[in-house]
Amino acid sequence: MKSNANLNVVILAAGRGTRMQSDLPKVLHTLAGRPLLAHVLDAARALSPAKIIVVNGHKAELVHAAVAAPDVIFVNQSPQLGTGHAIQQAVPELAPGGKTLVLLGDVPLIQAQTLMPLVEGAANCVSMLTAILEDPHNYGRVVRDARKKVKCIVEQKDATRAQLNIHEINTGIFCYPTARLAGWLKQLKNNNKAAEYYITDLVPMAIKARVPVEGTACSDTAQVEGINTRRQLARMEREYQRRLAANLLNTGVTLADPARIDVRGELRCGQDVVIDVGCVFEGRVTLGDGVRIAPYCVLRDVDIASGTLVEAFSHLVQASIGANCRVGPFSRLRPGAQLSADVHIGNFVEVKASDIGAGSKASHLTYIGDSSVGRNVNIGAGTITCNYDGVNKHRTIIEDDVFIGSDTQLVAPVTVRRGATIGAGATITKEAPADQLTLSRAKQMSVPGWQRPVKKT
Repeated sequence: MKSNANLNVVILAAGRGTRMQSDLPKVLHTLAGRPLLAHVLDAARALSPAKIIVVNGHKAELVHAAVAAPDVIFVNQSPQLGTGHAIQQAVPELAPGGKTLVLLGDVPLIQAQTLMPLVEGAANCVSMLTAILEDPHNYGRVVRDARKKVKCIVEQKDATRAQLNIHEINTGIFCYPTARLAGWLKQLKNNNKAAEYYITDLVPMAIKARVPVEGTACSDTAQVEGINTRRQLARMEREYQRRLAANLLNTGVTLADPARIDVRGELRCGQDVVIDVGCVFEGRVTLGDGVRIAPYCVLRDVDIASGTLVEAFSHLVQASIGANCRVGPFSRLRPGAQLSADVHIGNFVEVKASDIGAGSKASHLTYIGDSSVGRNVNIGAGTITCNYDGVNKHRTIIEDDVFIGSDTQLVAPVTVRRGATIGAGATITKEAPADQLTLSRAKQMSVPGWQRPVKKT
């Protein structure tokens, strides 16, 4: 999208959102794992404006901390005296000339393509985005004259009975000629039931000044829907996921049930990817060609190469997985887990801060932490790397072609050399030499006459 060097974008994000029944600022409630305001900022950035200004107020420090970025300017509105008052706070930061687009921080599905007609309209024109709603309750109504020209906008609380029957609503999204905006804002009055300064009152000012007011209806009403309650937030979450699932299907991904996938970040898929029900993708996840994700897996910031299968109920975080691996079911890959090609991590195996070489496997009931595992290594059930001494972490080195018997403890720092075999039940505290069997077992004994304890009555 081309640069708009003469465009300001002002995002209103000062309200508390009392109907959310929360102490958290409304714009920080999350949709698809990100603050509502972050989604609006995405749309603003896609327009390549000269400035992005966020007007915050309630718990401004939290809003600032959540979305702070070099391209965002914050101004504070305190007290909050209405949308017109909010824009007044932004005026000193506006780049002169051009246009100023006003967005709302609680309208997360708005898209840059929808905003372009407002931005690209005539320079000396007020452009506003409207929508036709079956149920316009709680929205300001767009009042038009006999020639269907925009006459004014009336808030619900100030509307007459006839005006309440109007179904065209103000979305709260406007684009003003910047040179006119400051002067109009100075003329605002708060002669209404809420004693607030309404940005919508700029419309009759523009008409009086013979500045055209163009109302463009958005046919995709979900894009302009604001969020005021938890119920609305939940409904919008499903709408967001529905759209995302449709896009995945259109790009060739197989979804067992499009209604049962949650993407809370960015999901990139190659060809012939298959995703079963109940999976959650967070952060940035990349799935290579032919990857299959079984039911109820959670993946966060994960890269998976082609042909890999992730079995059900696996939890993968900040991990990198090579081609043709098999992970799960019930596996956990923690940050720093790096699997080469053809690795098998089985049920109830946990890997953390470790790299595992090609063809190696840990099939069940194993913990591998702070380790380097070579190629073609077999790690038996019940094996653990004892990487923590209570204060510091230590590293375990397992070289190529090693066989680790079941129920082995590798007490780090320790090295198991190439081709070594570790007998089952061993506790290894010293280097295990290459191509040898290393054992560590107490002598087996039996106790004659020993009786098993019985329960006391």
